[in-house]
Amino acid sequence: MKQKIFVIGDIHGQITMFKKLLENWNPEEEQLLMIGDLGDRGEDPRACFELAKELVEEHNAICLRGNHEEMLLDFMNNPKNNAAIYEMNGGMVTINSFLKSDHTIYDAYELAAALQSKAPWLKQFIEKLPLKYEWGNILFVHAGVNLRVDNWEKTSDNDFVWIREGFYDQPNTTGKTIVFGHTVTAMLHENHSDTSIWKTEDGKIGIDGGAVYGGALHGIVLDQEGIVKQYSVDNTGYAFNDLLRKD
Repeated sequence: MKQKIFVIGDIHGQITMFKKLLENWNPEEEQLLMIGDLGDRGEDPRACFELAKELVEEHNAICLRGNHEEMLLDFMNNPKNNAAIYEMNGGMVTINSFLKSDHTIYDAYELAAALQSKAPWLKQFIEKLPLKYEWGNILFVHAGVNLRVDNWEKTSDNDFVWIREGFYDQPNTTGKTIVFGHTVTAMLHENHSDTSIWKTEDGKIGIDGGAVYGGALHGIVLDQEGIVKQYSVDNTGYAFNDLLRKD
């Protein structure tokens, strides 16, 4: 088992930022972990999924399932009932990146079938993504855990990928450091233009820097004592205020 772990925040299709951040990763010494939300919005979601798959299969990387992977899986499993919410959350950017097209009017069943035909590996890849990863006294999750229950392990699968209130606003009594994405750090800092990593004294570390909204893609290296190194790739290609209107 490697003594350090390199963790990457929410990527959301930003393949150039993703590759740039990976230049700081030392595969010989550091386990790689992606916190989830590979696609939807951004520059090239398909390339992000393909690179993540390669890292998992060839370098034993860990990729957690985020709420955007969950929405994509729900769309493929039941297009009619899930197309609207997936589209509302940037899903068409992912679909179009796989299909190499620009659909604005579509039949949900046809799109789901075309997506699975173009990328037959995608559904199985997402289904295998874990909801959490424990590494000694550090817990990695996409969104968080339910800190209102008496034992964090009772957290529902839905909360692992979607929770906000009930996690970041509650005291961490788990005895673990919890590293998470999902909630853009600007929403957690008092200064809502601050996209830096968010840390609390009770052991919460938020690393979603709003990469797709003009913020930053964060990477942190940890050992069992805490953060050893921090890296960030800035993005100035989007108006930062866009994140205030999106999840």
